[in-house]
Amino acid sequence: MIPMVATNRNWALPVARWALVALVVAWSSVASGQGVDRFTAARLAMVEKEVLGAGVTNPRVLDSVRNTPRHEFVPVNQRQLAYFDMALPIGAEQTISSPFIVAFMTESLDPQPDDVVFEVGTGSGYQAAILSPLVKQVYSIEIVDELGKRAARTLRKLGYKNVETKVGDGYAGWPEHAPFDKIIVTCSPEKVPRPLVDQLREGGRMVIPVGERYQQTLYLFKKVDGKLEQEALRPTLFVPMTGTAEDQRQRFPDPSQPQLVNGQFEETSGEAEALVGWYYQRQLTVVDDDRAPQGKRYVRFENNEPGRGSRALQGFGVDGSAVRVLHIKAQIRAENVQIGPSPEMLPCIAIVFYDKNRREVGHRWIGPWRGSLAWQQVSGTLAVPATAKEAIMRVGLFGATGRFEVDDISIAAVDR
Repeated sequence: MIPMVATNRNWALPVARWALVALVVAWSSVASGQGVDRFTAARLAMVEKEVLGAGVTNPRVLDSVRNTPRHEFVPVNQRQLAYFDMALPIGAEQTISSPFIVAFMTESLDPQPDDVVFEVGTGSGYQAAILSPLVKQVYSIEIVDELGKRAARTLRKLGYKNVETKVGDGYAGWPEHAPFDKIIVTCSPEKVPRPLVDQLREGGRMVIPVGERYQQTLYLFKKVDGKLEQEALRPTLFVPMTGTAEDQRQRFPDPSQPQLVNGQFEETSGEAEALVGWYYQRQLTVVDDDRAPQGKRYVRFENNEPGRGSRALQGFGVDGSAVRVLHIKAQIRAENVQIGPSPEMLPCIAIVFYDKNRREVGHRWIGPWRGSLAWQQVSGTLAVPATAKEAIMRVGLFGATGRFEVDDISIAAVDR
């Protein structure tokens, strides 16, 4: 199939949902088999496919995700998307994290029934609600007044009695209730705030994303002899920790010169050899091969179950008032790629653009591809919406089956 550059924004579904369309079928199946309402059916199907299916195994955590009504924690106009495994805007330039990430962070925290947990970044209240049945007490702080008050109302309405919230800067912690057995941070500082280290109990655990604006690593820290021992869990992307943490940030991206990190897939980290710079990695392998189109490695997406996600994502800043178009180039190869359960489920390289409030303002792509292809260079020129402030590149099979391989992805900006 000849690669095409998409110019019609209304083509098919937003790419953020392509790999999730198959859940609709699962919802109907679960609902008819168990006699449950549509939200419950969607939630149960999402847990099986996108949480348990992605590697979260703690039975207590899984039960909490199954029993927590995520649709109550998102704006009414987003409720139809509540049980897709995706972040959603909740206002004030903030988002609710994807269910998998919430479950993964909770599992990494190892919540115990007698734990007192401190959360930085209440957001919608969803993470606190997930923790509530797993621990003794949750204290949660939110710097954005309107979000903190809304989350408090939602948690109170739904009967979460062991969750206490307040509005304030989480950088300073909540010393009145310290020390904490566990600390979970749902926004990203450049460095771990010292007050949080001081307020973590000896032997306690902290899960926190740390790093630059679009290049972060989710860490598990354990406090031993007053110091933190760290374990890198996975690359990730969270909204920045605002307030004092943001005031102390030293490195900022240049949205007038957007760029990708590790587009040649040469760098990996951790025992699982996760790709540096890429996150939400599902069903992919980093292949060592001296015959790679560029360098000695490329990435392989492989899926045998129609509709199941196989992808990797990377965020970057891009200022639509300064950048008119993005040129994309990549090397691709395909083997027996077949459409997934929905016609939109085919491999591509796509970019979703967001405005300053993190609302989607456009999506563009090159592809899609199907069948079998030898290594070849593909390229495209994608228009940048004038209101764009950041973007996420998505690459993968998006629910198709077969094998899709990619190397040497790059982007280049053209000024307005």
